Amino acid sequence: MSRVVILVIDGFGVGAMPDAGAPRPGDAAADTLGHLLDDHRAATGRRLQLPVLEALGLGLAHPHPELAPVPSLPVAAGRAALGYPGADTYAGHQTMMGADFSRVTAVRLAGHLDEVATALRASGHHADRLAGRSLLVVDGRALVHDNLEADPGVNWNVSARLEDLSFAEIVSIAQVVRSVAPVARVIAVGGHADAPLESFVRDGDLGTVGLDTPASGFYRNGGLAVRHLGAPLDHTRRLPELAAAADIPVTLVGKAADVLACDAAICCPAVSTAEVLGLTLDAVRQAPDTALVVSNVQETDLAGHQQDASRYAAVLRRTDAVLGALLPLLASPGDRLIITGDHGNDPVIGHAGHTREYVPVLIHRPEATGFDRLPTARTLADVGATAADALGLRAAALGNGTSLLRPVGGSAGAPR
Repeated sequence: MSRVVILVIDGFGVGAMPDAGAPRPGDAAADTLGHLLDDHRAATGRRLQLPVLEALGLGLAHPHPELAPVPSLPVAAGRAALGYPGADTYAGHQTMMGADFSRVTAVRLAGHLDEVATALRASGHHADRLAGRSLLVVDGRALVHDNLEADPGVNWNVSARLEDLSFAEIVSIAQVVRSVAPVARVIAVGGHADAPLESFVRDGDLGTVGLDTPASGFYRNGGLAVRHLGAPLDHTRRLPELAAAADIPVTLVGKAADVLACDAAICCPAVSTAEVLGLTLDAVRQAPDTALVVSNVQETDLAGHQQDASRYAAVLRRTDAVLGALLPLLASPGDRLIITGDHGNDPVIGHAGHTREYVPVLIHRPEATGFDRLPTARTLADVGATAADALGLRAAALGNGTSLLRPVGGSAGAPR
């Protein structure tokens, strides 16, 4: 019997991977957590207080003078490489659930404008370039454009103001784009902007052109609506479907509900951190002795896109506080709380894109004694495989990944 909670803190990197500077040379210095801690110290003169994350071994995942070097709870802690190209939420979550995303196609919309426009017109829409640039205006209200927040060419967006189109209409346009798109994800985005969207179009890296979503006001004006339309997947080899096939209840919370889209799961989409964490607590309280909950705290990622370190710190503190309420609910032998990220999003790096960083892997094991230092995992798929093992599933049935844990009773790490 095991209740497993995977809590993904979106954009929670712990230092640049060796190839982080490939799209943007400055990203070789990316360090979301380290820069966040340094910025908070510089701005306030105090440590950023994250007592539960430190007790769970955050200082093992990222040795930093502001973090306790030794966990005080029974954990296994380390970090993971991403295991997929670029730095992307959709690819990160799919990889974590066992999908093989090592060969994601990354292409600019510019090379497919005619194909996309033809598909939209065949569906009854008007589709034209915006002032001759490499993006489309659909029905005079929606933009089809490169996503400027992930690595260049990984995702395309369909964006519109909710005053101009309903979110269902935005999703309908995105579904047409998805039908011809070779990229990992087409993202439907609706929100409330400070001005017409055309005024926020800008050039991105490597010849991309798109909407500067953070500048538009979508993230700060409330009412943000997002739907992730992913590339075709072998769903039979993902963790949620394997669990559901074994009659294990599955709950997906927050952005995970949109990104993972499992028909057999209870899906609880939400954006605000308070709602996401509240739904996560409710899911665990209501869970039977064996269950899987995957939850995503999105507002850390939004703060990174906005280059707002103080907001990022506030969301992280709020998350840490709720972890203190979550741990007592996962106190039975075999229960697991796995805290990780999907990529980095350094809030002081100087641009609004994701950063290609290692992410923490903190695994609480209430029946263990002491702590283990984990070696660096080669891929986020190892997180899903670890959860599968805890649930009594065959990790080998996943499309990818190897469990990170030895059986309980192995040697614990010694304090440094």
